[in-house]
Amino acid sequence: MRTHPHTHSRRRALTGALAALGVSVGMLMTTAPSANAATWPTPNGSQAVSSTISLSGTKDYGMQRLYGSGNLGSGGQDEDQGPILKLAAGTVLKNVIIGAPAADGIHCEGSCTLQNVWWEDVGEDAATFKGSSSSNVYTISGGGAKEASDKVFQFNGAGTLNISNFAVKNFGTFVRSCGNCSSQYKRTINLNTIEATYKGGRLVGINTNYGDSATLRGITIVGDTGKKIVPCQKYIGNDDGDEPTSNGSGPDGTYCKYSSSDITYK
Repeated sequence: MRTHPHTHSRRRALTGALAALGVSVGMLMTTAPSANAATWPTPNGSQAVSSTISLSGTKDYGMQRLYGSGNLGSGGQDEDQGPILKLAAGTVLKNVIIGAPAADGIHCEGSCTLQNVWWEDVGEDAATFKGSSSSNVYTISGGGAKEASDKVFQFNGAGTLNISNFAVKNFGTFVRSCGNCSSQYKRTINLNTIEATYKGGRLVGINTNYGDSATLRGITIVGDTGKKIVPCQKYIGNDDGDEPTSNGSGPDGTYCKYSSSDITYK
């Protein structure tokens, strides 16, 4: 058996070259999305929630897990379930894990910020964004969600939804602009640095007839060898409760704003 003494020196040379650039091997690893399947947090205690908690201002749960009980404990796809948390306009919610059963997750009544919020097992929807003002901004920064048999984020209101540094796994649709709400609006969706792990149906669903748009940047799709996840699905929405018809998919520069270089398959 022959040995290869030069491989060690080559590795040393590489390490030396990186050091000369002021880069360590460990630093190279930090360019990956901050949220991924390997970093799901461990809860710092659990609290059962039997009726919706209303929040305003800033609330930091310190990585506590909240889960539904009683009327919020069925864990089904019932559209009439209340949320675990209801956020008044302007609320900032930080560092919380929504466990199972998750009921209807989190409702934002207007602009809201969700920082480092994790859903272990999405119930009906992880979060629903409401509010009729086009100036509403809903911001999701960090966190993750998995096991969403239908939608993860339901965008019913007006305004702009920004999601960054987020991990999603086993989902139907990651973000859906409501296809058949009784009040319809133009909705703008921005996804940046998202890790989506198969299986999944669609990253974004938008309504072209209401002028929606979705911009995708820094998307990593993991384990989807057949490229079955649709990055951006277009629909013709309505306001009478009918199932919306699909209207094509893929980048078009107007409604679905991304290019193939914005999506990396792993």
